[in-house]
Amino acid sequence: MQARDHQFKVGDKAVYPAQGVAEVVSIDEKDIAGSRQKFYVLRILDTDRKIMVPVNNAKSVGLRPPISEAEIREIFAILKERTIAFDNQTWNRRYRGFMDKIKTGSVFDVAEVMRDLYRLKAEKALSFGERRMLETARALIVKEIAVARRKSEEQVQAEIEKIFAAN
Repeated sequence: MQARDHQFKVGDKAVYPAQGVAEVVSIDEKDIAGSRQKFYVLRILDTDRKIMVPVNNAKSVGLRPPISEAEIREIFAILKERTIAFDNQTWNRRYRGFMDKIKTGSVFDVAEVMRDLYRLKAEKALSFGERRMLETARALIVKEIAVARRKSEEQVQAEIEKIFAAN
């Protein structure tokens, strides 16, 4: 096996779409349908759940390294944007749209969901599902920035809260 098969090594942090930041705890080989395959064994930091991802499929499922400082600045820019149009959609239609964005695995899509739900919360009460989704989006963003910047989640959370307090 060439080195390119190991995009991640044991101990690396990786981001799994809609689950958040994980640590590569091992790289195992298993026989699946008569062929030997390598798997990343990931431990999701928030839930301690273990997930196995075939090394060959890692890119297609959206497994990626944590974001860079430039990408963090871009997230903060997204969070500061004030443009938001809900054109009186029903909450369940909004919810589906937000859910689709979270599932993309793009940290920028998740940041948009978080921003939009924060803004909506300022105008009216969120539904139970929307409140849970805001918590999910916030947890995904805060955890990834905290890992990328090697800061505590509390420090990152406070920085984000400042953005919404100022706007």
